[in-house]
Amino acid sequence: MRMNRKGFTLVEIMIVVAIIALLAAIAIPNLLRARLSANDALAKSTLRTLSTGAETFATANSGNYPTDITSLTTGSTPSYVNKAYCGTTVSGFEYTCTFSTTGASYEFTATPSNLGKSGTTVYTITTGGILTPPS
Repeated sequence: MRMNRKGFTLVEIMIVVAIIALLAAIAIPNLLRARLSANDALAKSTLRTLSTGAETFATANSGNYPTDITSLTTGSTPSYVNKAYCGTTVSGFEYTCTFSTTGASYEFTATPSNLGKSGTTVYTITTGGILTPPS
C-alpha cells in the first residue's frame, strides 16, 4: 500500500533558495548604485538650495552676500534656507560653508563621508551659483 505524502522535497527547497540567492546577487549591486546616485543628486540639490538662498539674500541686501549661515536661516524673517546644513552630515555627505567676512563671496562644499559608499565625488558651489564639475 502506497502512502500519499504531501509537501516539498529537500531538493525542491534547495532549488528555490538558490534561485532567490541568484536574484539577490543581481539586485543588491543595482540597489547600491541607485542609492549612490540618489545621494549625489541630493548633495547637488542641497548646494543649489544654499546658493539660491545666498543669491536671494544678496539681492535683498544691496549685493552683499551673507557672512554666516545664521543670516540665511534664523537671522532673517522669512528665512532664505529652512535648515542650516553647514557642519552637518545629510545622506552621507558632510557640508561645509565658507563666507567672506565682508559679504563679497561664499563657497559651499559637499564631501562624501565615505567616498565610493555614500557618494562618488566632492561637489562645490561658489558665488554666482557656479557648481564646480567633479574632477
